[in-house]
Amino acid sequence: MPHPPTHNTLGFPFLELQSVDSTNNYVRQLVHERGLNSGTAVFAHEQVKGKGQRGKTWSSEKDANLILSVLIDPYPIPLSFQFHLSVCVSIAIHDLFSHYAGEETTIKWPNDLYWRDKKAGGLLIENIISETGKWKWAIIGIGININQTTFTTDLPNPVSLKQITGKDFEPVSLAKELCEHLNKRFHQLIVGGFETIFKDYLSRLYKKDQLVKLKKDNRIFEAMIKGVSSQGELIVQHGTEEKFDFGKVEWL
Repeated sequence: MPHPPTHNTLGFPFLELQSVDSTNNYVRQLVHERGLNSGTAVFAHEQVKGKGQRGKTWSSEKDANLILSVLIDPYPIPLSFQFHLSVCVSIAIHDLFSHYAGEETTIKWPNDLYWRDKKAGGLLIENIISETGKWKWAIIGIGININQTTFTTDLPNPVSLKQITGKDFEPVSLAKELCEHLNKRFHQLIVGGFETIFKDYLSRLYKKDQLVKLKKDNRIFEAMIKGVSSQGELIVQHGTEEKFDFGKVEWL
């Protein structure tokens, strides 16, 4: 990997919105309309059409949670190594949340934030690719449950920082603190390489070395979570070792 350039500080400038359809959409629109600097962060007190993984929505109570998008110039990470950036951001989110929620905080493959067996947050990375195939921008969308204590019934297992700790938090302050973790971990990734940060990710993996129930197509089976490959495949053991790309297997 070539020697990286000097990157802008992630989280600067920090833009604060009262309401928006989606912070990722907002960042994407500004990139196309007038350009933005790498490192720009957009926080929203309310997001009415939040996006989750695989076309799902991310609903959030107004003024209660951390809703943030950060624009990153991913150079020198190649487009084929997108999973490296996902690992980096997942670890940064874990750094923040575990500081307040403790060691029962984990990362559920590929990048959901978990506390015990409940989901506390997640991320969605959307890319802007040039006509020549260059990875120009990564828009990092992050949602973390902070002060919300009631959730819609279609969410199977949500949890918030307030439910865990019994305390109220200031979402804007936590978002700025998260940017500091993101900046530190991104610097670690581009300067120190993927190996160290990936080791941190694996050590925080949800249900590692435990039996879980999985579903692939119409097949339901039990398997032990052994780890994740450097390409982002989930590695499980059930008689034989098997690897699954994201979206190819479902947790039950």
